[in-house]
Amino acid sequence: MSAVLELKNLSFVYGKGTPFEKKAVNNVSLSINKGEFVGIIGHTGSGKSTLVQMLNGLITPSEGQVILDGRDIWSDPKQIRQIRFRVGMVFQYPEYQLFEETVYKDISFGAQNRGYTGEELDTAIRKAAEFTGLRPELLDKSPFDLSGGEKRRAAIAGVIAMNPEVLILDEPTAGLDPMGREILLSQIMNYHQEKGTTVLLVSHSMEDIARVADRIIVMNQGRLEMFDETKAVFSHGSDLEQIGLKVPQITKIMQALKAKGIEVPDDILTVDEALEVLSSLLKKEGKLW
Repeated sequence: MSAVLELKNLSFVYGKGTPFEKKAVNNVSLSINKGEFVGIIGHTGSGKSTLVQMLNGLITPSEGQVILDGRDIWSDPKQIRQIRFRVGMVFQYPEYQLFEETVYKDISFGAQNRGYTGEELDTAIRKAAEFTGLRPELLDKSPFDLSGGEKRRAAIAGVIAMNPEVLILDEPTAGLDPMGREILLSQIMNYHQEKGTTVLLVSHSMEDIARVADRIIVMNQGRLEMFDETKAVFSHGSDLEQIGLKVPQITKIMQALKAKGIEVPDDILTVDEALEVLSSLLKKEGKLW
């Protein structure tokens, strides 16, 4: 696999040179491959949001480099606006940024600024709406007439319509009810699988991250604590707990069963995996209901 994003000794300091100076990101180096789905986890204040805001040039690193397709994004500051089209960012509660008369116009805003016009623009809008599960009849409505989940999907569609090479989502399911969370997460997964776009997902939900991520970035006090495949990261349950994180609930349950002598794997990450393992075990013992 080839790298799409490389971070080299990346650091960021808030309030540099003042009594309130704080190093939010401290010497982070890593490489993200094209087409990967990467989860980013860490307790509040660990540096997650600061890190991702440097990836598309929203804030300038105090030290180090962000390399996109082999080139430092700050090598030509005049081109940083183009970087923001290539590395799309969806912030927490993006529905608060909706402002146009119709959903169609709102979704079109970023794509138009990238230079899409005519049929190309219309296709990008409708395809983005389809990816996020917005029904065609909603495109002519005011975004303020939509439900909370629909507003969230419309805002995400506005970033997807720009056809970014990398899509970053900062807590996209925050504040949604369980059904809304499930729908949105499934749509993000479908988008990733169909488009092959590199996706970075920041989340406090270990269950969500376990379900979707190929690898996980773990941030702690501004530093890169771990960066490894999902199962490998969640195998370090005690280390995660020491920095205020947890493994998925189903993983904890399976680990507890194994501790009681039941022969089950202790690296199960999803309910579906657990059901398959337990069904197989019960069938073997002739106890399947």
